[in-house]
Amino acid sequence: MNYNDIFARAIDRLHEEGRYRVFIDILRNRGAFPNARCFAGHNGPKPITVWCSNDYLAMGQHPKVVEAMEDALHDVGAGSGGTRNIGGNTHYHIDLEHELADLHGKDGALLFTSGYISNEATLGTLGKLLPNCIIYSDELNHASMIAGIRNSGCEKRVWRHNDLAHLEELLAADDPDAAKLIAFESVYSMDGDIAPIHAICDLADKYNALTYCDEVHAVGMYGPRGGGISDRDEAADRITIIEGTLGKAFGVMGGYIAADKNIIDVIRSYAPGFIFTTSLSPVLVAGVLASVRHLKSSSVERDAQQEAAAYLKQSFRDAGLPVMDSTTHIVPLMVGDPVRAKKISDILLAEYGVYVQPINFPTVPRGTERLRFTPGPAHDEAMMRELTEALVEIWDRLELQLQKAA
Repeated sequence: MNYNDIFARAIDRLHEEGRYRVFIDILRNRGAFPNARCFAGHNGPKPITVWCSNDYLAMGQHPKVVEAMEDALHDVGAGSGGTRNIGGNTHYHIDLEHELADLHGKDGALLFTSGYISNEATLGTLGKLLPNCIIYSDELNHASMIAGIRNSGCEKRVWRHNDLAHLEELLAADDPDAAKLIAFESVYSMDGDIAPIHAICDLADKYNALTYCDEVHAVGMYGPRGGGISDRDEAADRITIIEGTLGKAFGVMGGYIAADKNIIDVIRSYAPGFIFTTSLSPVLVAGVLASVRHLKSSSVERDAQQEAAAYLKQSFRDAGLPVMDSTTHIVPLMVGDPVRAKKISDILLAEYGVYVQPINFPTVPRGTERLRFTPGPAHDEAMMRELTEALVEIWDRLELQLQKAA
């Protein structure tokens, strides 16, 4: 068997389909986000503007966050030293879990090394522990949620995206005595739409199901204290487990769940993805701690980000660009073809100093390839006008169709 040939063919298929992923070589400029330096395809760094970061509020650049990380580094050193059970349980970790539990109005919280691991480990463990468990998963759920459900080995039902009638149909058809868990997201990051949380919780109450809400694209972004859509909609107390990330709006790294203390203890005690993983560096945890505390009391960053997103959506609409309907901070621009999406992205970077990555299958369905813009508090109106003009020029150059403004 020619192993190298198998691997080469697998990569060739991605190139043929136009969805081979290229990682752009950049460095952000501290204190000057969204400005950065790009090292790809030319000699030396070239100044660029970043338009696709998940550091939605630029908290990774915030002076309080940077200072907290520097202080922690000089106080305790770099790494945690081990798993939480063996040397890696620091006072920073305990403080942050208390802050996150408070953020969501829960009894406890548990830190993980990433949002992916928090989803995979928690859902995988719950599905194994709950007798005859059935997990009901929205069809657009994150890959990490799907992986956790698959690894649990329990039965699963996939319900059409945000389709409550279909969800109830599935719930009603199953054994009323079986353990049930409804898993969904609050903000779906590729389309920018929102789950009807209260209505889902109504069904959970009716059919005696637990609820698991992935808030990774919403924590820090919504609600009076940044607790996410469940905070904004006053629904957090109705959700069994809230999962979030520390690497997006909070600007650093990590993931977590917040829930009843018994559920936290069960996941802490049974989830391999937690038990056998070196804990987050206390330097990172200190940065997140500063970020969470700041965003609990400040809405300045959230308000500025929402204003920027609304301005960019309107700018795209006025220019006839095919911006997708979105009620959130996500600004997706439909292309519908992986090769063209990559071409547009390449031209923007090479000629305009604009960095935005194409989003292709399997992240989105085939035929819905897009560019996903995430304007933040520091993207000003002049930047957004220049971006719109650049896109209109490229659309014309590639003979793509613009839409008539309504």
